[in-house]
Formats: sequence, structure tokens, C-alpha cells
Amino acid sequence: MVRKANGVKSGEAFTKGTKAFPIALATLLVATPFLSIPKAYAVTDVSVDADDSDVAGEDSDYTIKFTPEEDLASGNTITVYFPEEFSIDDNVSKSDIEVNGDTPKKISYDDYDNSITITLNGDYSADEEIEINIAGVITNPDDADDYEIEVGTSEDKDTDTASIEITEDDSSSSSDDEFNVSIGDDEEDTETTYELGDIDLGKNELEKGKWVSVIFPDDSMVPDDIDTSDVEINGYEVSDIDISGDKVDLKVPSKADTDDTLDINFMKGAGITNPSEDDNYTIKVKYNGKTYESETFDITGSSSSSSSSSSSSSGSTSLSVDPDDSTVGAKTSYTIEGKFGSKKLQSSSQIKLEFPSSVSIPSILSTSDFTINGKTPKSVYGYGNVLYLTTPDSFSSTSNVTVEISSDAWISNPKTAGTYTITATVDGKTVTSDSYTVTGGVTPTPTPTPTPTTPTTPTTTTPANNSTATIALTNTALQKPTGLTINLKALAQPVQKNVDFLEVVFPASYKLPGAVLPSAVTVNGVASSYVGIRGQNLLIYPAQDLPAATAATIAINASANIVNPATKNTYSIGLYSSEEKNLLFARSVGVGGAVAPTTPASKPAAPTIVYNPALPSNAAVIKPNVPSFMLGGKLYPLAPTTYLASNSTSMVSPQFFKEALALTTTWNNSMVAIVSNAKSVKLTVGSNVAVVGSTTITLPTKVELKNGTPMIPVKAVAEALGYKIGWDAKTSNAYVYK
Repeated sequence: MVRKANGVKSGEAFTKGTKAFPIALATLLVATPFLSIPKAYAVTDVSVDADDSDVAGEDSDYTIKFTPEEDLASGNTITVYFPEEFSIDDNVSKSDIEVNGDTPKKISYDDYDNSITITLNGDYSADEEIEINIAGVITNPDDADDYEIEVGTSEDKDTDTASIEITEDDSSSSSDDEFNVSIGDDEEDTETTYELGDIDLGKNELEKGKWVSVIFPDDSMVPDDIDTSDVEINGYEVSDIDISGDKVDLKVPSKADTDDTLDINFMKGAGITNPSEDDNYTIKVKYNGKTYESETFDITGSSSSSSSSSSSSSGSTSLSVDPDDSTVGAKTSYTIEGKFGSKKLQSSSQIKLEFPSSVSIPSILSTSDFTINGKTPKSVYGYGNVLYLTTPDSFSSTSNVTVEISSDAWISNPKTAGTYTITATVDGKTVTSDSYTVTGGVTPTPTPTPTPTTPTTPTTTTPANNSTATIALTNTALQKPTGLTINLKALAQPVQKNVDFLEVVFPASYKLPGAVLPSAVTVNGVASSYVGIRGQNLLIYPAQDLPAATAATIAINASANIVNPATKNTYSIGLYSSEEKNLLFARSVGVGGAVAPTTPASKPAAPTIVYNPALPSNAAVIKPNVPSFMLGGKLYPLAPTTYLASNSTSMVSPQFFKEALALTTTWNNSMVAIVSNAKSVKLTVGSNVAVVGSTTITLPTKVELKNGTPMIPVKAVAEALGYKIGWDAKTSNAYVYK
């Protein structure tokens, strides 16, 4: 664990919930679960100020501010890590520290990592700024430099840092003479040249390879990247550039070696942009432990308009959000239009969209569901509630950007009614949108949705007898909302109220809403505590415990707005429990006049995969025409049944990759996406071309649709993901392993 300058403590990448979604989700016609990467909560917006003195070797009080992303309660802790160069009084006590003006419950000092842990004496909300004042116990390092102080909490899984500048004594902390600033165009929010000059270094000569730091008054002035050809020191191109926020570090070129004066020239191509407010500013330059501050320079208002809010001004910025459906939890399309002033979105560059924290971006996204100014992006990926889109090579440079997101991207509104904003970032400039409103009925207070986990082997619960269980529709008309009555005869494992859930899986032809009120679904006559939607699956959290071996009646009212298919046919609907791996049961229902079987489906024939102990212990085994796979000597259902295409290619359901190989797998009736570590494979129904990462491969046969589920060639896809394929001649089984 590094605590020195520029050291950063690594936190856990992801957090997990207390319950897992069931592994088997779609042995029926098709289910389309989209899994979201869990968010790694971290403190943010850390700032540090030395209140008394930032001079090396002196005692100073410190004020540290940050924002947690998780609620903090009395008894939780905040830990502040100082670099080892700072001295902390071993006798630090709670009387030396305040948290938002209150004395903490307890303080402890750890000399191993030079940290102070503060036990809180009150409650603090997520996203509430917390201010810590530490008085009389900190001594600054002896050497002038930049140091990073790190902050973490017991509830946030990752930490964040802020930099503090420790200077030489007062006589050397700044130059006696201010240096000049010459600007090509002093209009606000304008990209222009900056010349910083006549800095007298005295005995502090330039040395090739050393760094000169330029600190601008606002990080919005500095782009993410600057080419060395656009910056000169004493008339020579700098050797290297490093950018961090408002600070630009320049490596001294060899031709400027031993110079005792310093002139810095940022050409227009460097992309330095004037601040967006009409005001007075200064710039600081640091070299070899000494800080020089410029004369004050003025930035003027736009000359093209007397109103600073005029939308026609070249420097104006704005962002609007228009969701197609404003209902809570609704899967919706979005139109996001932004103006970024002088900042422009270029070809092959990135726009970042940050949605409200309660919105989760699916882990699998398709570029076909997005456009940027009418063009399909080169790439798109999400993390937590943040979406990143890369423009195509043919994209025209512009400061006016329109992003359109299809509802097929599966980005949904927050599940709580209220007013929200979205932020967009282009070329380092972040713009916050106008508020948009999400409305809806009574908002439930759900138990947090369980986080999917990836078990190494499926659980082995023996299913209870549901041979006489039934599923009935209250309306069989085409394209009409219907209710359902599900009579479950027995559970093999108990279902705990507000924690576990029952899962109803609908075929792809059914339409499910974006959200369902708990009052629309009852279990044994009692309204559920929460109802969630995940793809084609309805997740029902009962408000009462359901013991093992007991029956249950689930009644879904037509007000839940589950809509029948548009085609006359029989359709299979299934039921799972979060506590059991196997399907509880499935029943056919007739829609549009189709007649469903009046008796439950007969028990499937006994599986014919034979266990062979000579195979690798982690091998997953399949066999054509057998509706199962074997793992660890145990059989698990697999639908549709594996078969041979062209008498040579084994075709399997995506369920095999999801359950047998424990890979993140999503699919619908047009595509399949499979992710293994950092490698992904995307397949399209009807195509024999698969996209593996950024390359393509040709499959031995096209992806086929069987009973509404894509069937894919197991050998080609598994090998693309780094797996090995074997053939067991003794039993005529194919096996996949690593």
C-alpha cells in the first residue's frame, strides 16, 4: 500500500448483493436478461487545504472535504491517509478533529500507513459534502513538492485522493516579479494562444529532462491531450507533456538546458481555452520547487451578444434531455442534444454521458442502438450509470452534438419519481442538462435487486413435484393485456420474504412494461413487496415467507399490462425460484384461439449422457439430441436440445455458455453476446460471421433460430473464447474445458 506522493490505494472493482439471480433463466422460447456490471462505490470530489501554512516543515491545520457515494451512519468510519513525509502527533485525539462541526465518537492513529481513522458520531447522507477539520497535530513534509492525501470510508469500496502543494519558505515560494501573460484573443470561452514570459530563474537554471508545471486557473481551460509541437519553452519544442486537471507539465528540451530565464508559448493548436466567465485571472508556473505567479489578466465577455445567456453565442453551452417515456422504470429511448461552446467532438473521439445514479447501463450494448449526429458510433460501452460512445472516423468536427438512444439499448428511467439531470463531457468540458421529470404511481421501497454471481458449478437442488401445477391466462385475445394465475404445488427450497424472489419467464412474443406496481401481483392473496422487470422475466418478491414443500398461488392482474403476442399459437411460460437452479415448471397457454394441452407435459425421457471419469474435472459435456448438459457428473436441463447442423457441427443454446461455462451471456431472437474476462463474442441470427473483440471470424454454419432461441456452433465460439474442445469416443460426447 503506497502512501507517498502520487500513490493511489486500489479498491475492490465491484460489490455484490446478498442474493444471486437464478442461473437458469431461459430454457423456454427465449428470455432476454441484460446483466449490469455492479457499481464500485467510491468517495469523490476530495479537496485538501492547509489552513495555517503550506510551507515545508511547518505545523498546519488541515481541512479535507469529500463526497461519499454511500450513506454513512453513526459508528461507520472515515480514514485519511497521509504520505509518509507528513508527521502526525501520536497523541491525536477526538478533540483535535471535527466532522461537519461535530466531535467524532472515536479517533485512532496507525503509524504503519500514517493514517487517522475517525469513528462517526452521527449520520451522513450519500452525496452530502463532508468537511473534516484536523487541528494542531500535522507537520508538513520537509521538502517542497506535491503530495496526495487519500480518503476512504468503511461503506465506500474505493478511495479517492487530492493533491496538496507544499512550498518552500515564504521568501522562495513566489517570484518578486510577476511574469507577463499575453493572450491572442481575450474573449471568454475562446480557444487561443497563451504566451507566458520573462520569468527570471536566477540561479535556478533550466535542466534538460526536468519538468516545468503550468497551473491554469480552471481545468476547463485545458484539453485532455496536447501535442508537443504546439508548446515551446524558450523557442524550442518541449520534449514531453503530461496533463492532470488544471496542471500541464512540460519537459524541458535539451536546447533550453542551462537557460536562466523561462518563456512558455502555447500555440492555438494546443487547445487552451479561455475561462467561460468574464473575470480577472492569474497563472502559476512551478520549477524546481519554486512557484512563480503571473500578473493579473482579464477575460472579457462575448462581443457578439449583449446577453451572456444568448444561445446564438459561439461560446454558449447547453444540454437538453428528452426521454420518449417519462414513466418510472420504463425502458425508453432518449434524445440528448448538447452545445459545447468552443469544445468540439472530433472523429474517433469520445463523448461521455452520466445518467442519474439510479440508472444502470447494461453490460452488453450494440452500436446499432445509438447514433451521434445521425451516424452510428464506432464503439459504445457502459460502466455503472456512465455511457461512453466513440465517434466514427467519418464524423465531422462540431460543438453541437445530438445523441439518440433506442429503447432497444435497454436503458431505463429511474425507478423513483422525481426530477433528474444528465451530464455530458466532450473534450474535457462537462455540461449538465436541463432537468427532466420522471413520473409514475406509488413508488415501492424495494429490497435492493440481487447482484448476479457466477458460480463455478450449478447448485444441485432436487426439484419438488409440480406435475399438476397450472398456469392460466385471464385473457387469451391477441395483443391484449392479460392477467395470469399460477398455481405452484411445491417448493424444494424456502423463499424468504423481501429477499428471495419467484421469476416468471415469458416468451419473446409477449410484451412486458417498464415497471409493475407491487399491488398488481399477489402471492397467496398478499400484495408482493416489490416487482422487477429483467428482459422477458418478471421478478416477484413475496411479502411473506414461503416454506419448503408448500404450495403458492401467484395472481398477476391485467393492470400489470403484460400483453399477449400478435400471432395465434401456443406459448410456454415458466416459473423459477431464486433459491433453485432448476425450472419449477412450465406450461403451454393458448393465445388467439389456439388450443393448449389440457394435461401437463409428459416427463422428458431419461438423459443419455454417460459420465466418464477420465474427462477433465471442469469439463462441460453435451451430446446431440440430448436436452441436458453434464458438469461434475451431474445433469442439468438444456433447451432447445443440442443438435448437429450439416451432420458435423454441434449447435447449442446460449444457455450452455451461461450455465455450463458460467459466462456472461445475453441473447434475444436476433443476436447473442458472450463475455469471458476481457474477451467478447457477438453473433447475429442468420449470419456465419462472428465479431470477436475488434476482429471477425467465419463460423462453419450460420446462427439458426430454433423455437425462438439462437443456436450457435459450440466449437468455433468456445475456441474463440479460449476454451478447448474434445471428443469422447467411448460415449460419443463432446466436452468443453479450460
